[in-house]
Amino acid sequence: MDINGIREALQRRPFEPFSIRLADSRKLPVPHPEFVAIGPRRIIVVAEDNSWSGVEPIMIVSLDYEGNGSPSEDKSIDSSSD
Repeated sequence: MDINGIREALQRRPFEPFSIRLADSRKLPVPHPEFVAIGPRRIIVVAEDNSWSGVEPIMIVSLDYEGNGSPSEDKSIDSSSD
């Protein structure tokens, strides 16, 4: 996924929490924009317990928006079109 796609998700107003889905099936929740730091070639995602994960954008499969928790509200932005 392109880093600009992550930037756009973080700059949405109002912000909508999402999860970063990785190629290894892990999901990294992003409850607030301050939980993500973007570097030139890596994204750092901090968890609520203060642990963190360093992610290369190429490993990101999609951004999953969960809306209000209702399955009919689930949305996903797939990176396969990039």
